[in-house]
Amino acid sequence: MSTEALEVAVVNCSNHDLPQYSTSQSAGLDLRASLEESITLAPGEHRLIPTGLKIALPQGTEAQVRPRSGLAYKHGITVLNSPGTIDADYRGDVGVILINHGKEPFVVEDGERIAQLVIARYVQLQWKPTDDLSETERGAGGFGSTGVK
Repeated sequence: MSTEALEVAVVNCSNHDLPQYSTSQSAGLDLRASLEESITLAPGEHRLIPTGLKIALPQGTEAQVRPRSGLAYKHGITVLNSPGTIDADYRGDVGVILINHGKEPFVVEDGERIAQLVIARYVQLQWKPTDDLSETERGAGGFGSTGVK
């Protein structure tokens, strides 16, 4: 089964190649840090890391910035506002807010793969005010109300 390719205009202000998919079935493109000098994240510290990429997404799509599992598992480094959303009308640098949840300082180097970029389609809603909602088996139950197992 193949997926359709979506053409996205990109301006690459970094010194790195455009992001690529690591495998033929990868959902996310690896984003790289675009830095003039390395940045050290102390435990608990967060910083906005530039990628040097500017994109023009088609209307009806968004780009989601997601953590890289290897950085999260090995170092406790993740994307703070995960997933971060890049709207179709945004034209600035695709920045990544990294946070160090680890116990040791972490050095972000220029060109390091720091996050993934996943493209998703969406629909916008139109509110329909009402006085009540249809009944369901679950009702208003949430936050663990469906059981533990």
